[in-house]
Amino acid sequence: MPIAAPESFISFETPVPTPTGRDLLVKINAISVNPVDYKIRQNSAKDIVLPQPKVIGWDATGIVEATGEAVTLFKPGDKVYYAGDLTRGGCNTEYQLIDERIVGAAPATLSITQAAAMPLTALTAWELLSEKMRISEKDKGKSILIIGGAGGVGSVAIQLAKKVAGLKVIATASRPETIDWCKQMGADAVVNHKNLVEDVRTAGYKEVDFIADFADVNGYWDAIVELIKPQGHISSITGSSTPVALNKLKNKSVSFSWEVMFTRSMYQTDDMIEQHHILNKVASLLNNGTLTSTLHTTLHGFTVENLKEAHRLLESGKAIGKIAIGY
Repeated sequence: MPIAAPESFISFETPVPTPTGRDLLVKINAISVNPVDYKIRQNSAKDIVLPQPKVIGWDATGIVEATGEAVTLFKPGDKVYYAGDLTRGGCNTEYQLIDERIVGAAPATLSITQAAAMPLTALTAWELLSEKMRISEKDKGKSILIIGGAGGVGSVAIQLAKKVAGLKVIATASRPETIDWCKQMGADAVVNHKNLVEDVRTAGYKEVDFIADFADVNGYWDAIVELIKPQGHISSITGSSTPVALNKLKNKSVSFSWEVMFTRSMYQTDDMIEQHHILNKVASLLNNGTLTSTLHTTLHGFTVENLKEAHRLLESGKAIGKIAIGY
């Protein structure tokens, strides 16, 4: 449904749910928006009328109001932040049930909107760099190309790659404001995605050790194949409607992996609690100043109008960093 449609968002009432098992009942005080929000909104009711309104939203901060009988990680009154679970209702609501294993203690030094901007993108960037690419201290000084540097995930990935992993970071951006943003996040070089191979080489890198795609894996595939070093690693979050030509990586013995932040919660994986640990590590890095919030735009008041505006900004393709709404 187009965001301009009168009923793209509506306000309605539901009973406050009761937590059981490992669920927390969280009273939400701020949210942020991500591309997954508008993609699900656009696809949810293309050809049918839903039997009931769909609650979306996957980034929130709030306070634990009550806990299920199996909860061990949190107690009522705790301030938390999280991204959520695609198989359950989202955070565009006053109260939400959320599994404690995908929740972290909210960063103490950030405002509620600054904190709400972080969970989904931080989890995605952390999992991609640390788990999919297996970047560690041994890789300090190596190079990474981040395609889509000024977006929500790219903004966190630049910081993690530079300030935590010690990599040389090349990020893509094309407008003066997005170039400046990538530099603020810590990029060593910013190149134009429209002339990727030439610009990366002009920046002094014939090839790079790692490539993270946050924009369009097939759209940049030939450039990615040319720029990746032999035995390097490529990872993408963007998906593709057509097969990715992995055969082009064979002679270089290059590895490729997908990253989907929701995999753990969607499939209730044995290591689901890792997202709790990652969020706590990210909070520590935010609290000590190693990382900074990627919040760029704040809207005040949890209203239908502000949700529409947040989605409109995100769908424009010109958003920088994250957009948050404070209750």
